[in-house]
Amino acid sequence: MEAELTNELPAGDRWQYEPKWDGFRGVLENDGGELALWSRNERPLLRYFPELRPLGALLPPHSAIDGEIVIRREGRIDFAAMQMRLHPAESRIRRLSAEIPATFIAFDLLLWDGDPVHERPLRDRRTALVARLDPSRNPRVKAFADEGRF
Repeated sequence: MEAELTNELPAGDRWQYEPKWDGFRGVLENDGGELALWSRNERPLLRYFPELRPLGALLPPHSAIDGEIVIRREGRIDFAAMQMRLHPAESRIRRLSAEIPATFIAFDLLLWDGDPVHERPLRDRRTALVARLDPSRNPRVKAFADEGRF
């Protein structure tokens, strides 16, 4: 869903709120072993954020998670640093990915091992996401989280 500006928050237990991350929305997908990271406009982003490629090992084939790509600098999310990453030069992309690595903040599970999780209510999808990507349950996630990038 897109962020929407409003003067008042809706009330009730049917609502769930997420922070507005100041980054790029992305869907991380493992399509039969082929890893992709798509923008909300279906533009490929993995080329610009190669340090996120190891996340592919966390997803079984035919899986997809929705999230936000952000760069944290000095305890804050830095959108200007994100914009610097969209550069045509491969050498600059490699240098910046090492100097200011991106983080992928997963917030929704869409597809898992061919199971169309996106058809379930958000509360169930979130529970499934945490169950599969919780570092305490999945040592591969822990290794990546320990690097400070998940």
